[in-house]
Amino acid sequence: MRRIGRRDIVAAILIALLAGAVFTSPPLQILQGLSLDILTAMRGKLVGDRRDPATSPVVVVAIDGETYDTPPFKGSPTLTWTREIGRVLGSITEGGAKVIGFDVIFPSSIEQSEIPFGDAPLGSRMKGFDRDYLIALRQLSDSGKLVLGEILSNDHPDRPYRAQQLAVKNNIRALNVHTDPDDVIRRMPLSFAIDGKPVPAMAIELAARALGTTPGTEPSGAMQPSDYTIPSAVPNTLTLNYRGMGRDIPAYSFADLRACVEKGDRDFFRRAFEGKVVLLGTVLNFEDRKLTSMRLSGGYDGSPAPRCALPASAGTAQKARSDIAGVFVHATVVRNLIERDAVTELGFPARTILTIAFAAIIACAACMLAPGGAVIAWLALTAVYAGVAVGAFVHALALPLTEPALASLAALAMMIGYRFMLADRDERFLRKSFAFYLAPEVIETMVASGKMPALGGEMRNVTMFFSDLSGFSSIAETMTPGELVTLMNEYLSAMTDIIEGHGGYVDKYIGDSIVAMFGAPADDPAHARNAVRAALKCHEKLADLNANNAAFAGHGLSHRIGLNSGEAVVGNIGSRRRFNYTVMSDTVNVASRLEGANKYYGTAIMASEATVAQTGDAFAWRELDAIRVQGRGEAIKVFEPLAERDGESAEQKKVTALYAEGLACWRAREFAKAVDAFDRLAKVDPPSSMFAKRARALVANPPPLEWTPVNTLEGK
Repeated sequence: MRRIGRRDIVAAILIALLAGAVFTSPPLQILQGLSLDILTAMRGKLVGDRRDPATSPVVVVAIDGETYDTPPFKGSPTLTWTREIGRVLGSITEGGAKVIGFDVIFPSSIEQSEIPFGDAPLGSRMKGFDRDYLIALRQLSDSGKLVLGEILSNDHPDRPYRAQQLAVKNNIRALNVHTDPDDVIRRMPLSFAIDGKPVPAMAIELAARALGTTPGTEPSGAMQPSDYTIPSAVPNTLTLNYRGMGRDIPAYSFADLRACVEKGDRDFFRRAFEGKVVLLGTVLNFEDRKLTSMRLSGGYDGSPAPRCALPASAGTAQKARSDIAGVFVHATVVRNLIERDAVTELGFPARTILTIAFAAIIACAACMLAPGGAVIAWLALTAVYAGVAVGAFVHALALPLTEPALASLAALAMMIGYRFMLADRDERFLRKSFAFYLAPEVIETMVASGKMPALGGEMRNVTMFFSDLSGFSSIAETMTPGELVTLMNEYLSAMTDIIEGHGGYVDKYIGDSIVAMFGAPADDPAHARNAVRAALKCHEKLADLNANNAAFAGHGLSHRIGLNSGEAVVGNIGSRRRFNYTVMSDTVNVASRLEGANKYYGTAIMASEATVAQTGDAFAWRELDAIRVQGRGEAIKVFEPLAERDGESAEQKKVTALYAEGLACWRAREFAKAVDAFDRLAKVDPPSSMFAKRARALVANPPPLEWTPVNTLEGK
């Protein structure tokens, strides 16, 4: 995790402010509506429709496709339906409906027709056709149980024809809707100014009458029923709450109700409409369809209500649609008002603050984490926030969703760009510059701390790795400087790659020598095993270079490697002005001596018993001898690694067994037997050849009684 500085905090705040301001600005106000759409869809999918249509305080009488296909309406113009409408409305009122609202407008009457029919216009021959209908309207209006609808417009207002206006007096209310810039209805107007006075919208009027109150005026001038203060993010509007996705409002087919009137089933009308608000409107596939906040999930044209007289027509199964019949928009408003269930949206200041805060959190995460981790953090936090928003929406509180999500995504992108262009520039320079000199772990520590290295060290258990090319000085004398540089670069690069590939850290190069350690700077519990594996791989690689690399052709290079494990001081060591990340201790000195000891035995790799002990049973070993190196009085046993455990060849197993037999005779002062054992291997095994000579010398000149089987090495 990256450390945050003061500059990064300032950048994160500025980026969050910019992103929040942009995504909550008026040009992107469409995002506020999109949040409502997404929340409606998510609530519908996650919570579902749990409301029984029978409990709805509002119902719809649908002039639907069935009505158009059922006699006596089939083939008849709607202007001729008025008398039947009046009869059905009368039965609904007798059934106990509280109030009836018209979402259909009859702007003319068949009595007004001037189409010639015989010697006179058709209208004059139809005088009195609407009498019963107008009487029914008058009676319902006088009882306060009827409200006709109209469309307000400066250019083309749409109102009921004059006779209806006179019949209902002032019981006409506007059906106009509030359409967002993307042509989606998410809110409904509460009132309209007519002749300079506020007049309630249709839904407000119906809800007030159902509640037995008179629409009141808020201090802002908006209308409200009873004492319910309607939450309004947009002045003088109500935000629609489609809690049941349209299926919580029962819809009665007008054709079935007309047949029920003919049947005389008054009990059905009482069961269906007692105490209800009734809305009469068209429910057709291609007429008066409205896009609402259910457009993403799909809404329904109500829930099919119980039938009275006609059987349900075939193909009445409902499917979710992106648009719904306009009458259900008004029905939803009425239900929201009666149940005080309108959606509460946050105002502009609260939405902006919330968006900026979320963007700031993501910007800080992007500042601390790598780009991939920051993206995962954005996804996780956005999912959590979306869950919280859906939970709040269940309780009719609409938190902004798209604005915080998009603003935080923009903040994430900008912060990543900021880090790449500015904040991480110094870090990348530091990594690139020091990568040639320091271990990656040391660089990570420097970057994480935000401080330059300082003098100091700590005790660590490490395994030291020393290697040196055999007889390289004489070989170098035969080469040109260019050839020498090429050879050394190839050799040191190959060895370094293997060492670092096994978790080692190259401390320094001394000519053709390599000093490395395992177990620091990075902690590595398996440092001894990794060091031995690296030594074996380096030995194999040198053989490959001798055979296949042109720079090595004809030189037959060989090297010696010494390994030793133990406690050492590791850290920044040097002067106050210049120091190296290195290691110091007797452990280091012993490893150096073991590297040189290889030339006495003719071996390539030699490890101390401390290293062997820390590798467990991971390798096959051959014990070489007990030696006393220069500068150290205590004798140590030394070993040669052969291969991974169970990976040694049959020849290696044979040599190891005979060598162990000879070494046992040597230590038992049975020098003649030791000569016989070692002589059997002397031609193929340099350590055996060396021991055979030593044993033969002691056969000729037996050592004193105080002799110990320890080889004291005089040189390095």
